[in-house]
Amino acid sequence: MSIRLLIVDDHTILRDGLSSLLSVETDIVVVGEAYDENSAVLQAVEKHPDVILMDISMPDSGGIEATRRIKQLVPEARVLILTVHEDKGLMQEAIRSGAMGYILKRAVKTELINAIHVVMRDELYLHPAMARLLLSEPPVPALAATKDVPEPLTQREIEVLRLIAQGYTNTRAAEILSISVRTVEYHRGNLTDKLNLHSRVDLMRYAEQKGLI
Repeated sequence: MSIRLLIVDDHTILRDGLSSLLSVETDIVVVGEAYDENSAVLQAVEKHPDVILMDISMPDSGGIEATRRIKQLVPEARVLILTVHEDKGLMQEAIRSGAMGYILKRAVKTELINAIHVVMRDELYLHPAMARLLLSEPPVPALAATKDVPEPLTQREIEVLRLIAQGYTNTRAAEILSISVRTVEYHRGNLTDKLNLHSRVDLMRYAEQKGLI
């Protein structure tokens, strides 16, 4: 089954280049192009793409606001941010707005195609350079008291949730908490079962709503 792709960028040459680059893939079909926030929302509603390749820097409110509007109107659409900005704050804001991935325009073709397939599986994709930015941060301190833990989660589950929500891998979370990777995976499984939240993005939103990040 082909992935229906919408390309959103205010530069015509870049849109044409991406369309030509990706149209040769046997499992990707470019169903539309847009050049600003309003045209992106309109195309998303009309074409119902599986994946939207979204630039951040565009006329009007830009890609982050376009992502918010699209996720309200077409919640099943998966937005992959494609940008030149190697900015942790922008990346976090994009994810909060509903984006499923963040990839830099300096990525090679194989990286871009892989990112499209990752978000198509409803998984979070971060460009390696952006993932390194997150991993270079100091460890996040654990919650001080059990009374701060939202029901029905345990203290340890909250600690794992906070690290997952901030983009840490299972391996890095295990290092920070001084536990095994298998233990992190166990607690992560408990989180998805208890909260019925199966994607990293959903866990991030839950953690944000509870004031944990």
